[in-house]
Amino acid sequence: MSFCKAISKKQFKQLSELAWIDGIYNLILSGPPGVGKTHLAIGLGYQACEEGYKVSYTTMQSLIKTLRTEEIDRHAGVKMRRIRASNLLIIDEVGYLPINATEGNMFFQLISELQERTAIIITINKGFEEWTKFLGDAALATAILDRLAYQCDKIPMNGKSCRLENRKSFLEETA
Repeated sequence: MSFCKAISKKQFKQLSELAWIDGIYNLILSGPPGVGKTHLAIGLGYQACEEGYKVSYTTMQSLIKTLRTEEIDRHAGVKMRRIRASNLLIIDEVGYLPINATEGNMFFQLISELQERTAIIITINKGFEEWTKFLGDAALATAILDRLAYQCDKIPMNGKSCRLENRKSFLEETA
């Protein structure tokens, strides 16, 4: 747990118990790059798999591509059926790249469909106030956030980038 100082040992233990998946509770892990959002999300997903939950992982860009091609690409259709059957969906890197109105609507429809059926973990480097910018539509951003936040914990993760810190020590060793 030394990788992430943003959550306490008590919070980590509660998350690790996975009761939030049974309660169909969402987690939004927010913060700058390199602070452990993806690491924590994947660790929780791995533990959920070990406990017998159906877990799907995708980046936002991959999810959008899959949603766009679901009707015409057999592999995309299979992936979406797996996502819809999951107990936990992890969507990584939300907000890194903007999406257009059609893609935003498809994302909204998926979130609406999964609401109260599937626990979702989102990793994001943007605050809620910036969702309008990457979704391109204030009403859509509000509707998506309303559904995600219904039963949700937002966990802000701050600190220095682990990657940059490791790179710094690497550079010091080679000098």
